[in-house]
Amino acid sequence: MAGPGKCLLVTGPPGVGKSTLVMRVFETLKASYPNLKIQGFYTSEVREASERVGFQVVTLDGRTAPLSSTISSPESLRWPTVWKYKVDVASFESLALPELQVREDTDLFIVDEVGKMELFSSSFFPCVLRILESNVPFLATVPIPKFGRDIPAVARLKNHPGATMFTLSKSNRDVVKEEIYSQLVALLSKQ
Repeated sequence: MAGPGKCLLVTGPPGVGKSTLVMRVFETLKASYPNLKIQGFYTSEVREASERVGFQVVTLDGRTAPLSSTISSPESLRWPTVWKYKVDVASFESLALPELQVREDTDLFIVDEVGKMELFSSSFFPCVLRILESNVPFLATVPIPKFGRDIPAVARLKNHPGATMFTLSKSNRDVVKEEIYSQLVALLSKQ
């Protein structure tokens, strides 16, 4: 059997902690290997009072931009919709796409998530494919299939020969975090 793939994918139901897991792996890697060059982004909820009103994209060095919102504006009327959220593709692209450029010194890419909102950007998935072709280790979260069907881009990632899937549940979070961390350390030590 071949060794671990270069593409580690985390899936699971909404709210199970995929983003939290990816950030814990990132923080542990940065603490253990402070000189690693890690690029990418994660998404976080935007709340007003106790209500979720959208999502933002956050780079690994802490810069933020809106990803989606339930709050209407004149420009948001033209934006694509996922459930009750209007997706700000231009804002997402302006922050996320530069983080996905393959550079000589990049050790690892983290993308949370390769999902419906992000895929409204026609430039996003081609960047993901370039990362896969680059052979730089890649940690990403993907949504669980809706009605048994994956989004075509997500299916393509899952079927990539270098992909290893992890299905997250509330009961296996710590074990999965350790598995992913160990695989990434092994991959990074080979570079």
